[in-house]
Amino acid sequence: MVLLVTSRNRSAYAAEIEAMHRDRKRVFIDQLKWDLPPAGDLEIDAFDNDYAEYLVVCDAKTQEHLGSMRLLPTERPHILGNLFANLCEEGVPSGPEIREITRLCLSRRLKSAERRLVFHRLVTALVEYGLLTGISTYTAVTSMHWLTQTLALGWRCRPLGMPQIVGGEMVCAMMIHIEPHTIELLREAGTYQTSGLRIEEIEFAAAA
Repeated sequence: MVLLVTSRNRSAYAAEIEAMHRDRKRVFIDQLKWDLPPAGDLEIDAFDNDYAEYLVVCDAKTQEHLGSMRLLPTERPHILGNLFANLCEEGVPSGPEIREITRLCLSRRLKSAERRLVFHRLVTALVEYGLLTGISTYTAVTSMHWLTQTLALGWRCRPLGMPQIVGGEMVCAMMIHIEPHTIELLREAGTYQTSGLRIEEIEFAAAA
């Protein structure tokens, strides 16, 4: 299943979020050698605040963290706007209907086929969440490796500027469009995976 974790329900998923931060440390600091200060055995930064939302894939039986990504509102401080605005040739996209995707993390314990399945489940959940809540656009800063994979997922997306070398790595900013037919585009590309997305506060609001 995929959990949507926000400031409203974060206390209910404290164990899952801690496991996510632990895997983020293993991936971004231990494996990729990003210049980030660890918080013990966790990776947490200033953007992990009350405004951050998380899509988290957990094992249905063990609740073990398998993969996750962080979503940041673009009307507030976020990574593209505050740290990498130079990657956008026509200004940083922002607005209430735009979220930034950050900290895509797939557990190092997963095998190759499992990683692909979890990644596709997160992508599907991203689209479903956007369609349910009126999010029309996602932005992201990505390496060229991930850009190639992202462009092949089926959805409509485009770079926001020319790639640049940052910290010894070629990166670029990109925009992903979420439209009524995006789910069908994922299916046609073989990307769609049933996510089992749980958006508790939306269900609660609909029932109230």
